[in-house]
Amino acid sequence: MRHSCRALRATVSVAALLTISTNASLAASEVNIYSYRQPFLIEPLLEAFQKETGIRANLIFAKQGLETRIEAEGENSPADLLLSTDVGRLEAAKQQGIAQPVASDILKANIPARYRDADNQWFGLTTRARVVYASKERVKQDSITYEDLADPKWKGRICTRSGQHDYTIGLIASMIVHHGEEETRAWLEGLKANLARRPTSNDRAQVKAVYAGECDLALGNTYYMGQMQTNDKEPEQKEWAASVRILFPNTDGRGTHVNISGMLLVKHAPNRDNAIKLMEFLSSAEAQQIYAEGNFEYPVLDGVEPSAIVKSWGSFKPDSVALGEIADARKKASELVDIVDFDAGAN
Repeated sequence: MRHSCRALRATVSVAALLTISTNASLAASEVNIYSYRQPFLIEPLLEAFQKETGIRANLIFAKQGLETRIEAEGENSPADLLLSTDVGRLEAAKQQGIAQPVASDILKANIPARYRDADNQWFGLTTRARVVYASKERVKQDSITYEDLADPKWKGRICTRSGQHDYTIGLIASMIVHHGEEETRAWLEGLKANLARRPTSNDRAQVKAVYAGECDLALGNTYYMGQMQTNDKEPEQKEWAASVRILFPNTDGRGTHVNISGMLLVKHAPNRDNAIKLMEFLSSAEAQQIYAEGNFEYPVLDGVEPSAIVKSWGSFKPDSVALGEIADARKKASELVDIVDFDAGAN
């Protein structure tokens, strides 16, 4: 156990606004956040929250292992709030038993039902669409459906990341919700047959592959386009982005699959009231605007506009299926990826 704890601590990098204190005398004025969202995205929100409420916000960031850390800390965990990047992670944390329900009229009013847990244990904060990046040079059509990706006309022309990645699993789970397991398996086999290479790397790398001519279509999340278009440190990514356009699948029908970044209240939160105040603040118009501008995502609060860059990609119809239903289908989606040996690629 000591060895495991040392290994876990080694995976966690700390980006604290102020060091988390266990001093009970300070508890009334602070809230502690464990986050998978990077500090540069979160700190402007926490600064605005502290300015408005006087409550000090402390942040720990990690790429993995936070749920395990919370579980290991048990009742002594300093964590009040977990910020995560995918409905699958949020649902897994709920099933792990590290969350607690929140009864808040503000959260119910600000966050549409399809973007929050039916048991009020997790809540969406922003949405991102799972879209098709299409080569401007080699793809002339301006609309597509996810179902079309299995059409043999795309043989050897599609790139994507691993079938077992959270983002891919979410899309496959949405197909199961709409079409059932048998039809989704056939679709997944068709998509696999159309791959230009074995699934690998991240979403930006798929766009790079389109730019390089390795494929004509790639699956990716919308916000990567904004990150590439504004990347002054790596200007070659601007060239990748300029080589593609975004197609919002099924926007003329059932709607484009979306996922969320979100939050949950930790089961043994020592600063529960402050954490709920922060959750409510993060769902407010002020915070939603900051969040959307910071990472090129879509606000969940109706009436808050996305950034100018996001607007430039065009409008789309989001899938109206509740993300809770998609979360329930994720296990079967993962099984289908293995059954068809998706990550082996077309060959």
